Amino acid sequence: MTVVAIVCFALLGAAAVLILTRLALGPSLLDRVVSTDALLVTIACGIAVYCAVYRDISLEPVLLVVALLAFVGSVSVARYIGGMLVKADTTPEERR
Repeated sequence: MTVVAIVCFALLGAAAVLILTRLALGPSLLDRVVSTDALLVTIACGIAVYCAVYRDISLEPVLLVVALLAFVGSVSVARYIGGMLVKADTTPEERR
């Protein structure tokens, strides 16, 4: 393994630790959603670095699934929270 690969894995590991602390300490739901999305992106980057360093393409479907999971998860939570905010702005008469 080259020095560049070791540095990449070390930086991704440090990023994952920092993201996990934000996930644990996040005061709001949106902080936790953003940190979960960032953690999935970091995992995808780790898989991509592994595939590039070892020239192994067998993990590319896993990389695709992780990327799609990050996208669909963040969009669905954003739509859910957006729907909650729209309902909170309406009066009880408008909700009926």
